[in-house]
Amino acid sequence: MKELNHHHLHYFWVVAREGTITAAAQVLGVTAPTVSMQVSALERDLGVSLFERRGSRLEITAAGRTVQRFASDIFALSRDLLDAVTGEGHGATRRFAVGISDSLPLLSAHRLLEPALAVPPEELRVILRADKAAPLLGALTARTLDLVLTDTPGSPTDPVRTQSHLLAESEVLLFGTPELAARYAPGFPGSLQGAPFVLHTENTPLRGGLDAWFARLGIRPMVTAEVEEVGLLQLLGQQGRGLFAAPALVSDLIQLRYGVEVVGQAEGVRERFFALTLEGQPPNRGVRALLDRWRPEGSRGG
Repeated sequence: MKELNHHHLHYFWVVAREGTITAAAQVLGVTAPTVSMQVSALERDLGVSLFERRGSRLEITAAGRTVQRFASDIFALSRDLLDAVTGEGHGATRRFAVGISDSLPLLSAHRLLEPALAVPPEELRVILRADKAAPLLGALTARTLDLVLTDTPGSPTDPVRTQSHLLAESEVLLFGTPELAARYAPGFPGSLQGAPFVLHTENTPLRGGLDAWFARLGIRPMVTAEVEEVGLLQLLGQQGRGLFAAPALVSDLIQLRYGVEVVGQAEGVRERFFALTLEGQPPNRGVRALLDRWRPEGSRGG
């Protein structure tokens, strides 16, 4: 059986990380033709194209992304092996690779990750990757991720069998600048009729809950913006473009970071946070830290 040439793999991995052969050559301290030859040799060995040229730049292929995920895992494990053998860091550094769904607010993800982040770094190295759900599930299957944080549980229609662990369930609060809070907090929630709102896009669970809440109250907000990226949504709220919703789980962080105030609670609207793990995969220390801190009793089959 042909063996994988790790030297070729490393050159490819650096190119994929840096984005160009020229940049990779600078990092590796070799010439660009040398890098190009090593990547071509890996493509011949694997029988697939790892990059496609788009004008002056390289675009990684689907096969290339798969190889990149495995390469990241291989080189991380190599570092762990060196740590274990040489005794650096007082023993082996344990990896905890987490995928964060792009629908999940990063402040919420940070709060959920606090139990793992509290472990000394020489004992647990946390690796974070934000992406859409499908690539994260693929990485979970390839075991390059240990866990995926998301705001929706796993589905029987997913291409991979996962275990869904309910970590937390949070009330939803509405926030606004001090000026907007002073205007709309009195008489809440009736005061929200026609109030400016920066809302999540319609494909998110939180937006669905808010729309149902507005409908129950007979309130028609003035939507000034619909934003997919939650960090941008909160920045617009900080600038006074409108009120915005966020889980009470991170109310303290929201108010501190953006200088906003709580206007009121969206009664009956809840946001849930899940950890997805590969079915049958033993939990490592990072996974156990999260499940033990939050709500392991909420876990169920996905």
